Amino acid sequence: MSQIKEKHTVAMDLAEAAFVAKLRGDLEEASQLTRQAFEKEQEAAALVAHQLDAEPTRSILHRSAATLAIDCGELKAAERLIATALSGNPPEEIAEELKDLFIQINLRPYLERRGIDVDNEQINALILKSK
Repeated sequence: MSQIKEKHTVAMDLAEAAFVAKLRGDLEEASQLTRQAFEKEQEAAALVAHQLDAEPTRSILHRSAATLAIDCGELKAAERLIATALSGNPPEEIAEELKDLFIQINLRPYLERRGIDVDNEQINALILKSK
């Protein structure tokens, strides 16, 4: 098994275990497992980051790592992963998902900089409405 696939498989197993831990109500374990999943998926994405011809694998790994980064509160890391993915040639559907993730993490700060006060419910409604 390639190193990329191995790291990705471990990351997805950890993410699944985190989901189960969250369902059980063990939020601390879920958080730890999510962070481990993020780290593994980020490692997998890094191995293919410079291979622009490795689509859709390259953009899928970056999207997955960015999603896990968001779950960990690592928003700057998520932005970097999204930017790296979009700097290649991702398939249109994946590119749209990456752009949606970018908006998801930047909408609130954007509105706040312009003096627009929104609560979580309003942000979620805006995000869901656009899907």
